Amino acid sequence: MPAKNVFKCRKCGFEKEIKKGFVSKTERKEREVTVLEERSMGMPTTRAICEECGNDTAYWWLRQLRAADESEVRFFRCTKCGKTWREYN
Repeated sequence: MPAKNVFKCRKCGFEKEIKKGFVSKTERKEREVTVLEERSMGMPTTRAICEECGNDTAYWWLRQLRAADESEVRFFRCTKCGKTWREYN
């Protein structure tokens, strides 16, 4: 008996058989990855003291780490040594 094609829920394990013509196959393309080797990362900078090297300039960005109703976390990366740290509000 040939193996059947099914959709399977990763959370509860429920399975549903895939009927012919229901799913279309597409080719996956390789992703292009850009590696930044320079210190200039194209990110905004601010005045922040690095505890590692004492430099006073850092790149910064915001990330939502928890629920949407909680404030974002601000990350910093030293422009000189590359140390990364975060600031909670």
